[in-house]
Amino acid sequence: MLLGVNVDHVATLREARKTFEPDPVMASTLAILGGADGITLHLREDRRHVNDRDLRLLREVVPCELNLEMAATEEMLNIALNIKPDLITLVPEKRHELTTEGGLDLIRQKGYLRTYISKIKDTGIPVSLFINPEIPDIEISSEVGADMVEIHTGLYANAKGTAQLEELHRVIRAVQEGLKVGLQVNAGHGLTYYNVSKVAAIKGLRGLYIGHSIISRAVLVGIERAVREMKELIFIHSRSEKRL
Repeated sequence: MLLGVNVDHVATLREARKTFEPDPVMASTLAILGGADGITLHLREDRRHVNDRDLRLLREVVPCELNLEMAATEEMLNIALNIKPDLITLVPEKRHELTTEGGLDLIRQKGYLRTYISKIKDTGIPVSLFINPEIPDIEISSEVGADMVEIHTGLYANAKGTAQLEELHRVIRAVQEGLKVGLQVNAGHGLTYYNVSKVAAIKGLRGLYIGHSIISRAVLVGIERAVREMKELIFIHSRSEKRL
């Protein structure tokens, strides 16, 4: 199972002082040394953390999957088609949110996304959609031409007790439905060292995309070790005989 490390929060720390460090590009190379299978960054319209320079340099130095998260806008389309990341993940975006709060509104954007995705796929770049763990969202993702989806695990991550188990089952059903309709399926958002095991045990998942928890641990133990420890957790549970 792949581990994509999101380096947005390295840039967030840099932008707190509007200086040159810590550099998300340098952090990415260390994350890869620690075992990351890919690097993810979300280039927001307001450039609140990673910026165009980060994206340009990462395209030059990342030897594994470079996953560009972005809103489905014309500006971002032009940037993406120029940079040519290995994967584009379309995400919802609100100016005042601290982090992405949920999946795309696929019902409302269905027609627009079908045309938008086709423009990307014409260049050979695969497209993933960040979606809620809902069966209709899986079905629409397939209809509009997505190659894969990333299941939003935020509700699972924030829930406790029986509510968390219920949210886990929603994620499992979404993964199963995605595989059934021929999509590759990833998961991410809110995953930590304490809750990743049950998600890593879900059969059929292609990869997990994790940022904040890894970068938070990296502040204390270094990014290579932080990535290595997360990778080991995912490996152990994705190979478990008790997979979900």
